Formats: sequence, structure tokens, C-alpha cells
Amino acid sequence: MKKLTDAVDRFAYSHPNFGIPNLMKYIVAGNVLVFLLVRLTNFGLLPYLGFNWGQVLHLQLWRLVSFIFVSDACFSSSFSAPFYLIISLYFYYFIGNLLEREWGTPKFNLYYFSGVVLTILVGIIGYYTSGSTIYGAYYVTMSMFLAFAALYPDAQVLLFFIIPIKIKWLAFLDAALFAVDILAALLRLDIISALIPIIALLNFLVFFWNDLAEAFGSRRQTARHRNSHQTIQFKSAVKQQQKKESQQGYRHKCCVCGRTDADYPDLEFRYCSRCAGYHCFCQDHIFNHVHFTE
Repeated sequence: MKKLTDAVDRFAYSHPNFGIPNLMKYIVAGNVLVFLLVRLTNFGLLPYLGFNWGQVLHLQLWRLVSFIFVSDACFSSSFSAPFYLIISLYFYYFIGNLLEREWGTPKFNLYYFSGVVLTILVGIIGYYTSGSTIYGAYYVTMSMFLAFAALYPDAQVLLFFIIPIKIKWLAFLDAALFAVDILAALLRLDIISALIPIIALLNFLVFFWNDLAEAFGSRRQTARHRNSHQTIQFKSAVKQQQKKESQQGYRHKCCVCGRTDADYPDLEFRYCSRCAGYHCFCQDHIFNHVHFTE
């Protein structure tokens, strides 16, 4: 996976003019146009827009592209469908522009179109196994949101235009929706419907493998450091120290000479970070003692 991620970065760096600038502008415009055409034809146009490999072989080549612009709102005749379309398209236009600004046009185009190509490949498999037709690039845009959350986890949006919430929490919800859709498809033995979200997640992993591996490695290193015998556990150490103070009548006692702050109030005491555990030394022995190992 790391080799694929590195290959993507090398390609984007080596081909700065690759891709369509402001790609999301055209994706949004296409979604709006298809929605209007579907409504004007009373949904009669909809069956001709989905990706079906058999129809593509019959020279309906527009299906290779048109399915991208079929949104969920195209299937609804409710009064709220246009409002749902506007809100969702605005949100994904905002996310897409930020991703393109962060990554550059080549890498963002690679991310979006690799998701589309993988969806087409699943559609070809689906045609030969069940004759299925794919409408929309729903999971491609959903994985685009995951990419945005990975880059800006602490960015805030207003949920329902009222409640401020961090993007990372919405990303967890997004991932849960992926899992639910995959599980539901598997339970009804619909392998193709399960593959579509899976390949969208794989596409995300290809582009973020190095970042995720680095973050995971950093957390493991932090955990090892936290559990190391050389790391002072301050909360438990403070409790132990307070208990000792109440029992012994002093706060600090040198582990070498045995002098305490109660007997020598002007003496300075320090704790050694290289010793295993929580060991105190006076100013004469803080740099002159044998370190505790266990």
C-alpha cells in the first residue's frame, strides 16, 4: 500500500498540469443539470443515465460519465428534494475546493477519478454477475469527506445550521454508515453493493496510508513512552507521596544520605528522571548517584 501511496505522490509532483482545475465546479453543475433534466422528463431520462456495461457495449458511451451526476435527489419526487440537493452540493463543493487547494489539482483529480474508475470496474463485474446498473458516485463523494476529515479533523461545522461539531466526529459517523451499508449488502448477499463502498474506502487508504501509518506509529510510541519504567506516572506518584508525607512527617528524603526537608528545610531536593520510579535526591547527590533500574 505504501508503494501505491508514494507512486500517487510522485505522479502528482511530476505532472503539475494533470487534471481539471476547479473540478468540483463541473461536478456540481453536472448534478444540477441532470436533476433538472430528470424532473423535466418526469423521471423518464433516469434509466438512460446509470452505468450499465451492456448498454455501453451498445455504444451508449455517455453512461461512462453520466452516472457520476446522478444524485440521490434524482430519485425523489418530494418537495424537499431540491433543497437537499442544494445543501449537499454546496457542502461537497466546499470540501472539494479545500482538498484541491491542499493537495493541488493533479492529486485531487487522481483521488476523485480513481474512485470513479474503481466504481466502473465494480459495475463491469456487476453486469456479468447480476446485470446490475450503478447510479451515482455516492461513495466517491463520501470518501471525499473522509479525506477532508483526515486533513482537517478539528475543523468545525454547524450541524443543522445550529450545533457546532468537529469534522472528526462526523467522519466517525461517515465510517459507521460505510460499515452499515457494507454489512447490509452482505446480509442480503448483494456482493456488488458491498464492493462499491469497500473500493471507495480502499481508494481513501491508498491516498492516506502514509499519514495513517505515521499517526498510528506516533501513538504507539507515545504509549510505549507512557508505560516505560523511566517515565514518571505523576498522578500515582503524587498520591504515593502524599501518603508517605502523612505517615513519615516529611515530604522529601534523599535516597543516598537520608536527609529530609523536615530536618534540613534550607536543603534543595530534586527527582531524577533517569531512575526507574519516583526517587528523590538532595542537591549534593542529584547528579552523583547510582540510577535505579527497577
